[in-house]
Amino acid sequence: MNPFGVSEAKAEWLKARMAECGIREEDLEERFVRSGGPGGQNVNKVATCVWLRHLPSGLEVKVQRERSQALNRFLARRLLAQKLEEQRLGRLSEERQRIAKIRRQKRRRSRRAKEKLLASKRLHSLKKQARRPPSADD
Repeated sequence: MNPFGVSEAKAEWLKARMAECGIREEDLEERFVRSGGPGGQNVNKVATCVWLRHLPSGLEVKVQRERSQALNRFLARRLLAQKLEEQRLGRLSEERQRIAKIRRQKRRRSRRAKEKLLASKRLHSLKKQARRPPSADD
């Protein structure tokens, strides 16, 4: 059984991801803190929040998303790997590319582009109207 409370496949994926990013377990400083917020008595009594520091880079992450300490340990390592990759690759990271794509999609079109788009829609509409069979009124 892996120490993270997730499936073996996910644990193996995390191990490969950490190796890919150059993160070793020996380079991590891990502390457990009491969480806050929803979760009831479990969260108030048990230190389920995980605080991780990657010593070589100095990056820190704190995760208290789940009620389980083991699952928070997994999520903290995953977040640390993501942050390290983003720091190393900068603009080339997958997350940055995904965010940039969403921004491009949401960006407002220029007036000319809008007019061209509407003109092509009107033309398409006229073509479709011409294909209709004649009605009884015509």
